[in-house]
Amino acid sequence: MKLVRYGAPDREKPGMIDKDGRLRDLSKIVLDIAGDVLSPSGLNKLRKLKPEKLPPVRGNPRIGACVGKVGNFIAIGLNYSDHAAEAGMPIPKEPIIFNKAPSCICGPDDDTMIPKGSTKLDWEVELGIVIGSPARYLSKQKALDVVAGYCLANDVSERVFQIERSGGQWTKGKGCETFGPLGPWLVTKDEIRDPQRLNIWLTVNGESRQKGSTRTMVFGVAHLVWYCSQFFVLKPGDVIVTGTPPGVGAGFKPEPKFLKAGDVVRLGIDGLGEQQQKIAKFKM
Repeated sequence: MKLVRYGAPDREKPGMIDKDGRLRDLSKIVLDIAGDVLSPSGLNKLRKLKPEKLPPVRGNPRIGACVGKVGNFIAIGLNYSDHAAEAGMPIPKEPIIFNKAPSCICGPDDDTMIPKGSTKLDWEVELGIVIGSPARYLSKQKALDVVAGYCLANDVSERVFQIERSGGQWTKGKGCETFGPLGPWLVTKDEIRDPQRLNIWLTVNGESRQKGSTRTMVFGVAHLVWYCSQFFVLKPGDVIVTGTPPGVGAGFKPEPKFLKAGDVVRLGIDGLGEQQQKIAKFKM
């Protein structure tokens, strides 16, 4: 299934994409694509529906983040060996975990706002994992059992805040408003045969910047879910974004390339759809 949330910010309705790519309304079935709806029983209930009998959604509504009420927005750093190399950092021996503020989550095609004081705004196309069941101290063999599905994500980053003003951590360069586009869809894991064999790409103003594959992750999806569960409880609706391949602006030689107002970023992953963000000046 491809599950979606549509409508005005903070008032999104749940929906489903039918076999012909049309958006269908789920609001009389569930309140949101969140919480227990993402559990195995919740998803099985939705699988029994006949999408063609659900009300079609007219027009072209805004598409919101594909998951609602995200409690923990977890990110993994330097998880592609070639990206670690362009950053001039060693390949991690264990996953590097940091957090993005849930308040940064936005729709896949919403504008990315340049935060106050930003001078080095960067892009990072990433595979997102959506958790469907509570989990603590998982075994490696059971890690994928708690995954509801996957989504496309852009780990938008402000490198001055992240690195030059880090204070020893990355969080404040990762969680600014609109720094977490998710979607367009939450694709249930049964539709993604192997999350470690997905092509991944990003362009800026039509120019290719990132092109890679989840095959080159240092730590794969199952390992990351298992690893995170050893340190904190995972809950339905939590999202883990899994790192980015090479080609970020900070890694360009001889001079880094950063985003400016008016730039257009497009990104995609096999089977998970595409996003597009226009870079906009900060506005209250």
